[in-house]
Amino acid sequence: MTPKQKITACLWFDGNAEEAVGFYTSVFANSSVDQVQRSTVDYPGGKEGSVLLITFTLAGQSYLALNGGPYEKFSNAVSLLVDCADQAEVDRFWAAMTADGGTPVACGWLKDKFGLSWQIVPRRLPELLSDPDAAKAKRVMEAMMQMIKIDVAKLEAAAAAT
Repeated sequence: MTPKQKITACLWFDGNAEEAVGFYTSVFANSSVDQVQRSTVDYPGGKEGSVLLITFTLAGQSYLALNGGPYEKFSNAVSLLVDCADQAEVDRFWAAMTADGGTPVACGWLKDKFGLSWQIVPRRLPELLSDPDAAKAKRVMEAMMQMIKIDVAKLEAAAAAT
Protein backbone atom coordinates (compact mmCIF):
# COMPACT_ATOMS: atom_id res chain seq x y z
CA MET A 1 0.00 0.00 0.00
CA THR A 2 1.83 3.04 -1.25
CA PRO A 3 0.30 6.42 -0.37
CA LYS A 4 0.00 9.13 -3.04
CA GLN A 5 1.96 11.70 -1.05
CA LYS A 6 5.19 11.88 0.97
CA ILE A 7 3.45 12.20 4.36
CA THR A 8 0.12 10.51 5.07
CA ALA A 9 -1.90 10.63 8.28
CA CYS A 10 -2.76 7.20 9.68
CA LEU A 11 -5.99 7.02 11.67
CA TRP A 12 -6.29 4.22 14.25
CA PHE A 13 -9.68 2.53 14.62
CA ASP A 14 -10.97 -0.25 16.83
CA GLY A 15 -12.39 -2.57 14.17
CA ASN A 16 -14.63 0.01 12.50
CA ALA A 17 -12.23 1.49 9.91
CA GLU A 18 -14.46 0.38 7.01
CA GLU A 19 -17.49 2.09 8.50
CA ALA A 20 -15.52 5.27 9.25
CA VAL A 21 -13.92 5.44 5.80
CA GLY A 22 -17.29 4.81 4.16
CA PHE A 23 -18.77 7.66 6.18
CA TYR A 24 -15.92 10.11 5.51
CA THR A 25 -15.84 9.41 1.77
CA SER A 26 -19.60 9.96 1.59
CA VAL A 27 -19.32 13.40 3.22
CA PHE A 28 -16.53 14.94 1.16
CA ALA A 29 -16.41 15.39 -2.63
CA ASN A 30 -13.35 14.12 -4.51
CA SER A 31 -13.07 11.18 -2.10
CA SER A 32 -12.62 7.45 -2.59
CA VAL A 33 -11.65 4.16 -1.03
CA ASP A 34 -8.42 3.39 -2.85
CA GLN A 35 -7.29 0.05 -1.46
CA VAL A 36 -8.32 -2.39 1.25
CA GLN A 37 -5.78 -4.78 2.73
CA ARG A 38 -6.91 -7.76 4.78
CA SER A 39 -4.78 -9.37 7.46
CA THR A 40 -3.12 -12.65 6.58
CA VAL A 41 -2.89 -13.67 10.27
CA ASP A 42 -4.68 -13.12 13.57
CA TYR A 43 -3.34 -9.98 15.25
CA PRO A 44 -4.12 -8.02 18.43
CA GLY A 45 -6.64 -5.78 16.59
CA GLY A 46 -8.39 -8.45 14.52
CA LYS A 47 -8.58 -11.87 12.97
CA GLU A 48 -7.10 -13.33 9.81
CA GLY A 49 -9.10 -12.08 6.84
CA SER A 50 -10.38 -8.97 8.61
CA VAL A 51 -9.68 -5.51 7.23
CA LEU A 52 -6.31 -4.32 8.50
CA LEU A 53 -5.54 -1.22 6.40
CA ILE A 54 -7.50 1.04 4.08
CA THR A 55 -5.93 3.71 1.92
CA PHE A 56 -8.47 6.36 1.06
CA THR A 57 -8.73 9.86 -0.32
CA LEU A 58 -10.67 12.70 1.30
CA ALA A 59 -11.11 15.83 -0.75
CA GLY A 60 -8.03 14.90 -2.77
CA GLN A 61 -5.74 14.09 0.18
CA SER A 62 -4.58 10.56 1.03
CA TYR A 63 -5.12 8.93 4.42
CA LEU A 64 -4.58 5.51 5.89
CA ALA A 65 -7.05 3.81 8.24
CA LEU A 66 -5.74 1.06 10.52
CA ASN A 67 -7.90 -1.38 12.45
CA GLY A 68 -5.44 -1.48 15.34
CA GLY A 69 -7.78 -2.59 18.10
CA PRO A 70 -8.85 -0.97 21.37
CA TYR A 71 -5.37 0.08 22.49
CA GLU A 72 -5.29 3.67 21.23
CA LYS A 73 -7.95 6.37 21.10
CA PHE A 74 -8.20 9.65 19.21
CA SER A 75 -7.48 12.81 21.20
CA ASN A 76 -7.90 16.54 20.61
CA ALA A 77 -4.13 16.76 20.11
CA VAL A 78 -4.75 15.89 16.45
CA SER A 79 -7.68 17.15 14.41
CA LEU A 80 -8.63 17.50 10.78
CA LEU A 81 -9.42 21.03 9.64
CA VAL A 82 -12.06 21.53 6.95
CA ASP A 83 -11.69 24.76 4.97
CA CYS A 84 -15.22 25.97 4.19
CA ALA A 85 -15.95 28.54 1.49
CA ASP A 86 -19.02 29.93 3.26
CA GLN A 87 -21.67 29.42 5.94
CA ALA A 88 -23.55 26.92 3.78
CA GLU A 89 -20.49 24.65 3.70
CA VAL A 90 -19.97 25.08 7.44
CA ASP A 91 -23.59 24.09 8.04
CA ARG A 92 -23.44 21.09 5.70
CA PHE A 93 -20.22 19.63 7.11
CA TRP A 94 -21.25 20.39 10.70
CA ALA A 95 -24.57 18.59 10.24
CA ALA A 96 -22.93 15.57 8.61
CA MET A 97 -20.13 15.22 11.14
CA THR A 98 -22.35 15.65 14.22
CA ALA A 99 -25.06 13.28 12.95
CA ASP A 100 -25.57 9.88 14.53
CA GLY A 101 -23.45 10.43 17.62
CA GLY A 102 -21.07 13.22 16.70
CA THR A 103 -20.53 15.82 19.43
CA PRO A 104 -20.19 19.59 19.08
CA VAL A 105 -17.30 20.92 21.17
CA ALA A 106 -16.48 24.65 20.85
CA CYS A 107 -15.09 27.28 18.48
CA GLY A 108 -15.84 25.24 15.37
CA TRP A 109 -14.50 21.96 16.80
CA LEU A 110 -16.45 18.72 16.99
CA LYS A 111 -15.89 15.02 17.50
CA ASP A 112 -17.45 12.70 14.97
CA LYS A 113 -19.19 9.45 15.93
CA PHE A 114 -15.83 7.64 15.73
CA GLY A 115 -14.15 10.03 18.18
CA LEU A 116 -12.01 11.89 15.62
CA SER A 117 -11.73 15.66 16.17
CA TRP A 118 -12.55 18.04 13.33
CA GLN A 119 -12.38 21.81 12.92
CA ILE A 120 -15.08 23.15 10.59
CA VAL A 121 -13.76 26.60 9.69
CA PRO A 122 -15.13 29.19 7.27
CA ARG A 123 -12.41 30.96 5.25
CA ARG A 124 -13.70 34.25 6.52
CA LEU A 125 -12.60 33.49 10.10
CA PRO A 126 -8.81 33.59 9.55
CA GLU A 127 -9.27 36.59 7.25
CA LEU A 128 -11.06 38.51 10.01
CA LEU A 129 -8.65 37.34 12.71
CA SER A 130 -5.69 38.63 10.70
CA ASP A 131 -7.21 42.05 10.06
CA PRO A 132 -4.59 44.80 10.55
CA ASP A 133 -7.06 46.57 12.85
CA ALA A 134 -6.17 44.86 16.15
CA ALA A 135 -9.40 45.97 17.84
CA LYS A 136 -11.48 44.44 15.04
CA ALA A 137 -9.52 41.18 15.17
CA LYS A 138 -9.97 41.09 18.96
CA ARG A 139 -13.75 41.52 18.66
CA VAL A 140 -13.87 38.69 16.13
CA MET A 141 -11.81 36.43 18.42
CA GLU A 142 -14.05 37.22 21.38
CA ALA A 143 -17.16 36.45 19.30
CA MET A 144 -15.66 33.18 18.03
CA MET A 145 -14.78 32.09 21.57
CA GLN A 146 -18.51 32.23 22.43
CA MET A 147 -19.53 29.97 19.55
CA ILE A 148 -19.92 26.23 19.21
CA LYS A 149 -20.46 26.11 15.43
CA ILE A 150 -18.90 29.12 13.68
CA ASP A 151 -21.44 31.68 12.48
CA VAL A 152 -19.99 33.93 9.76
CA ALA A 153 -22.70 36.58 10.10
CA LYS A 154 -21.95 36.98 13.81
CA LEU A 155 -18.23 37.21 13.06
CA GLU A 156 -18.91 39.91 10.47
CA ALA A 157 -21.13 41.76 12.96
CA ALA A 158 -18.39 41.65 15.59
CA ALA A 159 -15.88 42.95 13.07
CA ALA A 160 -18.19 45.83 12.08
CA ALA A 161 -19.02 46.82 15.67
CA THR A 162 -17.49 50.00 17.06
